Amino acid sequence: MPLINVIIPAYNEEKSIQKVIADIPAGLVADIIVVDNNSTDNTFEEAKRAGATVIKENKQGYGQACLTGIAFALAKPADQKPDILVFLDGDYSDHPEEIPKLLSPILNNQADFVIGSRALGNREPGAMLPQQIFGNWLATTLLRLFYGASFTDLGPFRAIKTDKLVQLKMQDQTYGWTVEMQLKAAKYKLISTEVPVTYRKRIGYSKISGTVSGTLKAGYKIILTIFRYL
Repeated sequence: MPLINVIIPAYNEEKSIQKVIADIPAGLVADIIVVDNNSTDNTFEEAKRAGATVIKENKQGYGQACLTGIAFALAKPADQKPDILVFLDGDYSDHPEEIPKLLSPILNNQADFVIGSRALGNREPGAMLPQQIFGNWLATTLLRLFYGASFTDLGPFRAIKTDKLVQLKMQDQTYGWTVEMQLKAAKYKLISTEVPVTYRKRIGYSKISGTVSGTLKAGYKIILTIFRYL
């Protein structure tokens, strides 16, 4: 069985992080890595209490937190390095119990990279705001037009073979992280697929789509990233 690590970037998720960790299927993953991205609450302590490996990253940014988690996983001794990395959010909007759905195409040698698509799955009413739905449609349309990539979502819930992720040389430290991975997967001709996932209202508020400025910054960065790599 391949070694699997889960990376959870977390910023002020003290009310949800234990639920996320508890719902990860027991015995499935070798390590749950929570990257505390400069939280001002008790996220670190709550994740630790739930049994996760918790590391601090004081430089703010979703992408930066993911990069820090990847670096930690890759620095492990050879016999502990993960073969597959799973990413999901710490706000309990994703359903961690659906991790096996994302892993299945990889474990069956049908894919290198799997996106959990909220567009194909079931969304709780209000779980995604109108600007998120429109932004996803616009970004995935541009990915199809410019990169030939057939995605329906930029969902944060995803799984990828570690060696393939290393090939992508991920760089974005903020809002462009998810779309960078997807466009590079197309450029590097990874075998990519999507599986429908369930999505619910997050615990707490969105740091991106919950504010006008956050939405505008994220949208600008995503579009900029798409054109940057052409």
